[in-house]
Amino acid sequence: MNGAAVTVARLIHDATVRIADTLGLGRREARIEARALAAHAWQVETAWLIAHDTDIPDLMQTAAFLALLEQRLAGQPVAYLTGMREFYGRRFHVGPDVLIPRPETELLVERALSHLPAGQPLRVLDLGTGSGCIAVTIALERPLAIVTAVDRSPAALALAQRNASALKAAVRFLQSDWFAALAGEHFDLIVGNPPYVAADDPHLGRGDVRFEPLAALAAGHDGFGDLRRIIRDAPAHLAPGGWLWLEHGFEQAELTRRLLQEACMQHVQTLQDAARLPRISGGQASEKFTAN
Repeated sequence: MNGAAVTVARLIHDATVRIADTLGLGRREARIEARALAAHAWQVETAWLIAHDTDIPDLMQTAAFLALLEQRLAGQPVAYLTGMREFYGRRFHVGPDVLIPRPETELLVERALSHLPAGQPLRVLDLGTGSGCIAVTIALERPLAIVTAVDRSPAALALAQRNASALKAAVRFLQSDWFAALAGEHFDLIVGNPPYVAADDPHLGRGDVRFEPLAALAAGHDGFGDLRRIIRDAPAHLAPGGWLWLEHGFEQAELTRRLLQEACMQHVQTLQDAARLPRISGGQASEKFTAN
């Protein structure tokens, strides 16, 4: 593409080919990305692109689209370029200070909702909230739930609060290094998507994760630094019968279950995501447990 007058359809087709070839994506995924970039560049809905596929954008519109395309071809994630990402059917603001919400994390939300009857004001804690997508979604799906979300990053909390405000979700946000600011507080459900990648994992230098905050991805030499700490400290913050559910890497399920068992959690189990990979593990505090 050289900026000559071409139709919307041709611009998106050519961009799809370049994205697929340069980034090694499938054609369908590349087309979705091309449309997302065009919709953002021109401030339209993706449906408009289909309805106006024979339109010819003016030179400024074409230049704006091509500028975004070049950034994507250089590796910048589409979510950071557009500032938005869909999660559980809602659009969330995202930026370089937070992880990009991923479809597999919706499993964590689904499991959380299964423990939250719609008519009960149960207490929920989201650890390392990032964009707030988990906490905000739970609060919107269960309006009576009393939802708290923590993150150690002030920038992440600011973005999470922006999402909660935009989506009108009632969430209490606190700056905290995991449970540090929650002394004496107990919850019926604790969920989290903590860092779980080993610090020297070569995947940290590939794809979109190159641009995501390292502190939200890597956790020690084996990737278990934060998982160990959370599982160790969670029982002191769980109400009797409360549940803890954590996302982890697909090769980390066995050790995560062992850590949960060592923390005296009951009914320990692992669930698979849509790709049939072990993605989240959890356990329940004893009904007779009395938090210190």
